[in-house]
Amino acid sequence: MDVLRLPVVGALLHWRHVRRAFQLVLLAVAAGVVLHGLLGPQIGPRNLATVLTSIHWRGLLVLGVLAAGNLFCASCPMVLVRDAGRRLVPPRFSFPHQLRRKWIAAGLLVLVLFSYELFAVWERPAATASIVLGYFLLALVVDLLFKGASFCKHVCPIGQFNFVASTIAPAELKIRDSGTCHECRTYDCIKGRKSDVHPLQVVQRGCELGLFLPGKVGNLDCTLCLDCVHACPHDNIGLVTRVPGLELLDLRRRSGIGRLAERPDLAVLAVVFTFAALLNAFVMTAPAVAFERGLAALTHLQSEAVALGLLFVIGLGVAPALMLLAAAGFTAAAAGGATRSLGATAVQYAPALVPFGLGVWLAHYGFHLFTGILTVVPVTQSAVIDWLGRAALGEPVWRWAGTPPGLVYPLQLGFVLLGACGSMGLVQAITARDYPGTRQLASVPWLAVIVMLGAAALWILGQPMEMRGLGGTG
Repeated sequence: MDVLRLPVVGALLHWRHVRRAFQLVLLAVAAGVVLHGLLGPQIGPRNLATVLTSIHWRGLLVLGVLAAGNLFCASCPMVLVRDAGRRLVPPRFSFPHQLRRKWIAAGLLVLVLFSYELFAVWERPAATASIVLGYFLLALVVDLLFKGASFCKHVCPIGQFNFVASTIAPAELKIRDSGTCHECRTYDCIKGRKSDVHPLQVVQRGCELGLFLPGKVGNLDCTLCLDCVHACPHDNIGLVTRVPGLELLDLRRRSGIGRLAERPDLAVLAVVFTFAALLNAFVMTAPAVAFERGLAALTHLQSEAVALGLLFVIGLGVAPALMLLAAAGFTAAAAGGATRSLGATAVQYAPALVPFGLGVWLAHYGFHLFTGILTVVPVTQSAVIDWLGRAALGEPVWRWAGTPPGLVYPLQLGFVLLGACGSMGLVQAITARDYPGTRQLASVPWLAVIVMLGAAALWILGQPMEMRGLGGTG
């Protein structure tokens, strides 16, 4: 199905200003988050900055990917601010070739997750507002210096998270007819459409991330901005439904990316995405606190940063390396010899972990969203009362903020098991593609990895978890 051909939704998405409309809405929300975070009550459960980011934004982000695709990047308000800034300061430089990989973004993603836990950002409204402002400033600085969507493609940790997650999305932007593209001589989808009156003036920009639509495969690096759709003079680009995750099996060279098997940075990003889902949920539980205290006692270090840092090193470095290299070794043995290096085999199978990782993120962030979805109502009411300067009406009291945690747990189990099944299917498909003579023996260690990760996820989700943004546990 081509979503852009649907009667109402298609007409809306073809509207040139649809992205700007969504960006303006999110910009207003971001402004509210910053203002209330800096000027409102510095109590997590009573401030829009902490409630909207820790409960609503994270949950809606992953659910949006599951339902349609990279909706947050499509509506990102930072691009709106950047475009306004570029009217005054046009960028002059191209992003350095040596840095055009995902290493910076993967490192920043780990840093963001680490800082979020270390500084307990979910209960510090002013810190949350400052981070939002800092993020806008960083995006503005990078994109005022470098041409194209350099921040989105090479730096933004949230964007890389969305790119990996959107490989499991049910739709992608894709050309409708390859013959039409073959005959096209303008390449407006990537160069942008020029004015008929002023040939040097671009009236509709093309893909700023360098994805040439005839060579585009899947959703990696695609922000779903629809610029290519509006720029194409032949209306030859559709938002087409597809089998989620199937792009992770595609060996073709991708425009702007290359081949997945030749991109260890993307493999590392997939591994960080998956193992960070487990670690991010684990650090919210009582066993994690006990682990950090035991680690501090064992090492005689009382610094929380050191203990948490060691936990991150183990969870995102040591454990993934040991598990993946061991699985790669068993695969090489099952294949009758080392046809690839252990690292190359790990890169080959790493994308198969993504469905499981998304399942855990959905289970974790969905828990906070579903159990606290209505908290925004009394918090917004309180913020409006404060801003209008009316007399204080007392502390807001609400008995029901969302779905009880016990009712959400089966949904969490479903997300994890569905993700595990998707990863197992990809492992079997990769093995059948690359090791056809092994009778699937080469897939056994990778299936074992997924089973172990799944068991760890179910155990973590069964522990008491902090109700961040609500001021309690559940």
